[in-house]
Amino acid sequence: MPLSIRPEDPADTAAIRRVLEAAFPTADEARLVERLRDGCHLAISLVAEEDGAIVGHIAFSPVQVDGASPAEGGIGLAPVAVLPDRQRQGLGGRLIREGLAACERAGYGFVVVLGEPAYYRRFGFDRADRRGLGNEYGVAEEFRVLELKEGSIPASGGVVRYGPEFAEFSL
Repeated sequence: MPLSIRPEDPADTAAIRRVLEAAFPTADEARLVERLRDGCHLAISLVAEEDGAIVGHIAFSPVQVDGASPAEGGIGLAPVAVLPDRQRQGLGGRLIREGLAACERAGYGFVVVLGEPAYYRRFGFDRADRRGLGNEYGVAEEFRVLELKEGSIPASGGVVRYGPEFAEFSL
């Protein structure tokens, strides 16, 4: 069976946890996704499935820019994970591209991510501080933004706030 990317369903939660625990050095990302899901803040959650097994996952949750109206909120990409034996085969990139398309279809205006600049640049992400956006984590180069709808990033800029679930972890 070829690889497919689809929205997660309730039967996928244990497999998603296994992927996240295998892909990261701690279980923090797995716990974060579970907290987001429990809090109804897992806005977009896709899985990569091959031969009936989940081999990758990507999550997006709403973010808000200080001082902006809720309608001006965007969405944050975190985390994206692929089983170690499937990494470096383009699967993470496919999850990101399909996830960004899902965000655009859902009407989100922009996406932020805290990640490797060179990797996310290939998907069109640029430094968020160039658009006046800061973050709660005190990083600049690694905090990236991609505008999906022209004019959706608040012109006044501001600090991007992730959901309260993120405060539980030192990601």
